[in-house]
Amino acid sequence: MRVDGGVGVDLETAGASARETEEAGYDGAWSAETGHDPFLPLLLAAEHTERLELGTGIAVAFARNPMNLASLANDLQAYSKGRFMLGLGSQIKPHIEKRFSMPWSHPAARMRELIMAMRAIWTSWSEGTKLDFKGDFYTHTLMTPFFNPGPNRYGQPKVFLAAVGELMTTVAGEVADGLLAHGFTTERYLREATIPALERGLAASGRRREDVQVSYPAFVVTGTSEAEMADAARGVRAQIAFYASTPAYRPVLELHGWGDLQSELNTLSKQGEWMKMAELIDDEVLHTFAVVCEPEDVPAQIMARVGDVVDRITFYAPYRSDPERWRGILAGFQEARGTA
Repeated sequence: MRVDGGVGVDLETAGASARETEEAGYDGAWSAETGHDPFLPLLLAAEHTERLELGTGIAVAFARNPMNLASLANDLQAYSKGRFMLGLGSQIKPHIEKRFSMPWSHPAARMRELIMAMRAIWTSWSEGTKLDFKGDFYTHTLMTPFFNPGPNRYGQPKVFLAAVGELMTTVAGEVADGLLAHGFTTERYLREATIPALERGLAASGRRREDVQVSYPAFVVTGTSEAEMADAARGVRAQIAFYASTPAYRPVLELHGWGDLQSELNTLSKQGEWMKMAELIDDEVLHTFAVVCEPEDVPAQIMARVGDVVDRITFYAPYRSDPERWRGILAGFQEARGTA
């Protein structure tokens, strides 16, 4: 199992942060698209590291088009010497239409076609074939020598797709190199919904489970004192409540018989009652979504939950914590890997 960290959004420190992540022993690092561009920090990260895999976790696919995504990913793959992972996500309709002013329709089908279009563009560049992609959402039929960067000596970047619902997860199995599971994914949902949907997509494309990587962001509540544990629990409860208020994530709760919780949280979110939302995440819900234990027990707890179905993990800890503590937790994974 690979263990990944993160790349900060501050461009002044992104390179140094990535170097520290590599030196700590992480296998990869992801950048997020929130208030900043997710690609720029990875350019600096590539400059300051040698082996660390670097990915967007995620870049909003529908805010862009296949051509500019193909170009960005191709350049980062070349500059990082084959270490780039293009992680894509759909976002949700209000953000695509109202924040990015871009079209939204049939997200799973559109995502499948977007990734296929990117691959057609990369193939045109690498093999010198005519670009002739015609789909329902995207058409790319023009590629003149002036705009053709030529073959990438490091091959095509790996494409990871973020998914919660079964339709998008199936698309990941059909056309992606990896699945970015959402933090709002329980062990049971991963085993009973996510992996079967991924395998349906793999079967449709004639591939096998080992042909893709599953990346899982594990919620972790940990600390070395009661006060630290309580602070960590508050942060994770708030993040779980935020995700649980989203209608698109309701199936995860319904699998556990908590569908009514989603309705209640959604109502409170519209009223801006964020503190009340967190209070609705009781211990049963918290322990279902998160590993809750002392730092030295984190590796064993995560491995026991998902070690047999996940290929890479990140630590999802939405609270302030000592970076050295996470280095110690990482060391626990490295020790387990060394003795496996």
